[in-house]
Amino acid sequence: MTAVADLMDYAEVVERYDPVLGLEVHVELNTNTKMFCGCPNLFGGEPNTHVCPTCLGLPGALPVVNGTAVESAIRIGLALNCEIAQWCRFARKNYFYPDMPKNFQTSQYDEPIAFDGHLDVVLDDGEVVRVGIERAHMEEDTGKSLHVGGATGRIHGAEHSLLDYNRAGVPLIEIVTRPIVGMGERAPEVARAYVTALRDLLRAMHVSDVRMDQGSLRCDANVSLMPKGTEEFGTRTETKNVNSLRSVERAVRYEMTRQAAVLAAGGDIVQETRHFQEADGTTSAGRVKETAEDYRYFPEPDLVPIAPSREWVEQLRTTLPELPWERRRRIQQEWGLTDEELRDLVNTGAADLVAATVEEGATPSEARSWWVQYLNQQASGREVELAALPITPAQVARVIALVNSGELTNKLAREVVQGVLAGEGEPDDVVEKRGLKVVSDDSALITAVDEALAAQPDVADKIRGGKVQAAGAIVGAVMKATKGQADAKRVRELVLERVGA
Repeated sequence: MTAVADLMDYAEVVERYDPVLGLEVHVELNTNTKMFCGCPNLFGGEPNTHVCPTCLGLPGALPVVNGTAVESAIRIGLALNCEIAQWCRFARKNYFYPDMPKNFQTSQYDEPIAFDGHLDVVLDDGEVVRVGIERAHMEEDTGKSLHVGGATGRIHGAEHSLLDYNRAGVPLIEIVTRPIVGMGERAPEVARAYVTALRDLLRAMHVSDVRMDQGSLRCDANVSLMPKGTEEFGTRTETKNVNSLRSVERAVRYEMTRQAAVLAAGGDIVQETRHFQEADGTTSAGRVKETAEDYRYFPEPDLVPIAPSREWVEQLRTTLPELPWERRRRIQQEWGLTDEELRDLVNTGAADLVAATVEEGATPSEARSWWVQYLNQQASGREVELAALPITPAQVARVIALVNSGELTNKLAREVVQGVLAGEGEPDDVVEKRGLKVVSDDSALITAVDEALAAQPDVADKIRGGKVQAAGAIVGAVMKATKGQADAKRVRELVLERVGA
């Protein structure tokens, strides 16, 4: 059993040390095919079914660069205010891992496609922090190892391992920040805000689905500490493949408290990779971190250099979408939202979803109500991000339209949404299959009202005597009898008519 690490109180950490962050974000591109071959770029599938001689590294197989991936890389670089290289090339990053069938990764080393950029990040209180971007380079993803047996799902203690190469060769862009310094106690918040802004930007560009739960976007968080008053960076650790926004913040905070305790006790920080434990928010040691020299980089001899023309780069610049934060400022003004209301939209991940629902015909208040309240509860219950729910803005807008037309009550609308989330089809299909339309036939409603009045004569007498509020009991009985499919307003009108009130 692993001993629990000693931790320093967070307030003392920021009093005694200055944190230094470096964030490396890996983004899987949503191209149709892999980076260097024609295999489908699809998540999941039966193990080892999306493979070919090239991505399996078989002798004689030669790679060909995916042109769409290069285009996406340039667009990402431009959106991050980077310089775009006039000439760059791929390199072989040599190391042995069983999930790299070639025994090297085709990547970029000293000649990235994009470099020297920045991203302005807005913190929760509105403060803007500029994060420098060192580089954004192209590479390919690795396969996936499944360690069977043991208690942790990792290789230590496993009985055997299985390898799935479906993901090997999927196009990746690795975005590396410059050291982030001077953030003090807000360093964990800055880390989360940066990855959030980057995810929103990439989603708006439609270059990736940025599903952190599926590994389409993964963050490696480098953390080191400097004693106050010094300028030399401390030894860093790299917490690998953190796969949620909340976890990025937790991982940075934990490493700060762990490293501070080690340093205060006179110990040394080991330069190593670490694994984040979702269950308790801790990190555990992985392997001693290699240096660039250990990878024995050399130019990839089987791929020609990439030399994008300036005309092509400028043409791609014109395809960049409205930036997410600029879009939010615009809709805040157009919808008359307070800063707090806008923060709620952003913090729940609902801003773009609400905007898209409005574009489909809903009003801003209706769309906000569904996404920020009911659907956000559904996402929390499923432990997924809001955007990962299996329902589209167009479908939400259709449900809203059915309510506004009187075909659904709010209660029935929630049932329809549940049906869509369960994969039962479009909203109209769910209404038809489940028989959820509002009962609007007055004759049927009158029958139900008369039966309810006959069952509760004392209530009927109260209504006749002027206690109109007692009609609520009859309305409730009718709604129950019609399984919530009656228009409550029309039922109330009929109740008052039938008793002559």
